[in-house]
Amino acid sequence: MTTSLITSRIQSLARVMGLKKYMVHCCWGAVGLGLACSAGAQNMPMALPMVSGMALEPLASGVTASTVPLSVPPSATPSVSLSVPPSAPLSMQPLEQAISLNFQNIELTALLQIFADYSGLNVVPTEGVAGLISVRLNQVPWQQALNIVLQSKGLVSRQEGRVLWVAPQGEWALREKKSLENQAALESVMPLQMLSMRLQYARATEVAQRLQGGTAGSTGGRWLSGRGSVLAEPRTNQLFISDLPARLPDLEKMLLQLDVPVRQILIEARIVEADDQFGQSLGVRLGAGMAVPLKIQGGSNTLAVGATNAAATAGVAPGNQVNLPAGLAGQVLNSPATFAVSLFNAAADRFINVEISALEAAGLGKVVSRPRVVTADQTKALIEQGTELPYLTASGNGVTAISFRKANLKLEVTPQITPDGSVVLDVDVNRDSVGQITPAGYAINTKHVKTQVRVEDGGTVVLGGIYEETNRNDEAKVPGLGDVPGLGWLFKNRDQTRRKSELLIFLTPRVMADGPATLPP
Repeated sequence: MTTSLITSRIQSLARVMGLKKYMVHCCWGAVGLGLACSAGAQNMPMALPMVSGMALEPLASGVTASTVPLSVPPSATPSVSLSVPPSAPLSMQPLEQAISLNFQNIELTALLQIFADYSGLNVVPTEGVAGLISVRLNQVPWQQALNIVLQSKGLVSRQEGRVLWVAPQGEWALREKKSLENQAALESVMPLQMLSMRLQYARATEVAQRLQGGTAGSTGGRWLSGRGSVLAEPRTNQLFISDLPARLPDLEKMLLQLDVPVRQILIEARIVEADDQFGQSLGVRLGAGMAVPLKIQGGSNTLAVGATNAAATAGVAPGNQVNLPAGLAGQVLNSPATFAVSLFNAAADRFINVEISALEAAGLGKVVSRPRVVTADQTKALIEQGTELPYLTASGNGVTAISFRKANLKLEVTPQITPDGSVVLDVDVNRDSVGQITPAGYAINTKHVKTQVRVEDGGTVVLGGIYEETNRNDEAKVPGLGDVPGLGWLFKNRDQTRRKSELLIFLTPRVMADGPATLPP
């Protein structure tokens, strides 16, 4: 009788007798086969009947039997030992329960039967599972031990409920391939079913595009089967899906997860511009003239030297030898004040003109812009206000056209609500203003910030700031004469300006509660 058959019969006999703990000792020869079993009860009969040449004997009281050793002399089949912990029944062993195995050249099917008895599963090997195996494992979780045995023989297992299928890898791959081919052939002739669903929040046209493979440029795959089709009705926001019956429940579950209300966010920006400037300017106009009568060869002539007391451009010119008036002191609205003195004789043929101009200007300005916009999660929002300035452009062949360029305040933002309640913002802020006029048109003063930030709900973040400080000291003078102490002021002008400007951008997102979106005051 082989070792596997003996072990199987002993285990069957133990289960019939209701024995939970047992110890088996087997030997061949004149002695025969002896068996000792513990029923876990103190009143177990001391003598048990013989079964197929095997003697059953109870263990003494207090003895714990946790090992099933099967010893075979060298002349017979190699020795086998199986360690079974006494704490759990064989039919309900947990996955991490340890097992010890020591087998030499045992049939693979017999070893799988041992795992079946130990785990309580129904192990079904295919015809390709055969051969001998030697294994020695000590205190290894039984499921890990089973995987080691299967991997060593190139086998795989699949569990379906309480049944564990065991087959060679190649054979199982062929089975799965054939099963998939049969399923595909069945789906190709299976009648389609219709699913209609009214969407509450999502747009039916957008969802239909995603079901068919996404919009242009997207990387999403097709969610319908090869025979499936979808129709979107924009008036009622309904979807009509025709597909295999097995796929419709999954599609319906997916659509329910997509058709949910999107949270809304109120985004408020504050753009603060502060400007402080101060300027001083001092200048002078100076002119002198003299006319002397001369008689040459009996004729009367006049020799005129100097200015003619007429205004002219800056510098030494007729009218004013020195024309260096005061500037605008950093502003463009007001002209400088002037004080003029003229000295001349009774004949008005000799004169001196002196004009002093001066201007001092100071300005303090503050501009606060507060654009606000409400948008849905992960949806771009844009709000802008400003002026469009015309300018001429050449379109070829000497033809000119009028184009417009915007000088406006613009806020463009895309929010994303994180799981912890914070908001990630992709922000693009423009603050343009009309600048000075040029021969081609008005210039545009641009201030631009583009960034990504993470802000808490209701928190305020400073996106950035621009601080600018300008100090200018301009002086124009007549060389030499402008450096004379005291009198040098009659031959030069000076213009001093100081300007400070600062730009700050604040951003505050607020996640709005479910309901109609309203802007706070």
